[in-house]
Amino acid sequence: MEEISRKIVSYIEENLDKDLTLEKIAEELNYSKFYMVRVFKDNTGITPYQYIRGRRLDKAAEKLAGTKQPVVEIALEAGYGSQQSFTRVFRCEYGCTPQEYRRAGVFIPKQGRIFMGIRRSAAGGLWRWGERRMAA
Repeated sequence: MEEISRKIVSYIEENLDKDLTLEKIAEELNYSKFYMVRVFKDNTGITPYQYIRGRRLDKAAEKLAGTKQPVVEIALEAGYGSQQSFTRVFRCEYGCTPQEYRRAGVFIPKQGRIFMGIRRSAAGGLWRWGERRMAA
């Protein structure tokens, strides 16, 4: 099941700038949508949609802190239909508006890329884990 989550993360990362839906990801990877979501959440603690949203917001935050690109363009590139909806979600996630974040000028990622692996438990058995790390 961990391999499935790895495939999902890879597909999302390769297609983050495209129109991604759970249906499309499931179809491309040849899994049922419900099975894919359940396996991903079991391995990572979040749904694929939450992962996509978090990664897109991180990329938007990076652009806000490091470029002069208009907020409306960043919002549209991040998959939001308007600057208002982007601002609402951004404020909820980062605790400030995109404009305030830009003025601060510091990029602080909230959702790093998930890397899948296996660890040994204290009892010596193996257990699966999803670790969030900041993308390089």
